[in-house]
Amino acid sequence: MPEASAKKYWVVRGSSIHHRGLFARTDIPKDAAIIEYVGEKITKAESTRRGLALEAKAKKTGGAAVYIFTLNSRYDLDGAGANNPARLMNHSCEPNCEAFISRGRIWLHAMRDIDQGEELTFNYGFGLETWEEHPCRCGKPSCVGYILDQKYWKRLGVILKRRQEKQKKIAALEQRAADLQKTLDELDAAPKKQRTRKVSAKKKLRN
Repeated sequence: MPEASAKKYWVVRGSSIHHRGLFARTDIPKDAAIIEYVGEKITKAESTRRGLALEAKAKKTGGAAVYIFTLNSRYDLDGAGANNPARLMNHSCEPNCEAFISRGRIWLHAMRDIDQGEELTFNYGFGLETWEEHPCRCGKPSCVGYILDQKYWKRLGVILKRRQEKQKKIAALEQRAADLQKTLDELDAAPKKQRTRKVSAKKKLRN
């Protein structure tokens, strides 16, 4: 595993994806180790506890950033600290970087040649269980709309298609109900008009 170059490959800038992001400070060659993802090494149990706490916070405030990275079968890495600028690298459905683990350390490296000024992104690899909670704003042509590991994209497509079909059926039933109600209202109003005519006719005869 190559060590990251002493030359700084990245710089922090405002991002159209989400607040801030990392951008290529210079041209970056394919396979270059760009930045290490550092943080506090925690057990799976602690990782779960923190994840649930962040979930609860998100429900109250509407947002809670998650920087916990899977390290191995026993430990995770919580990179929420300010000493971990790699946490600012945003998700994309068409990433130019990829994360991998070497000797207990997490590195982000270039998947292809990256031009100076490009935003550095990687796929966060989120699971399918909470896909609705993580909308994606990468804006890429292949964007699936949610931050999700690519291996789940097909399954998500099936879920979204079924949901769309269900919504169409509901919309059709609602329209049918509205049409029936309109017909009933018209039928209910018709006798009232007839009675009004009869009353008017009697008044004329009396006069």
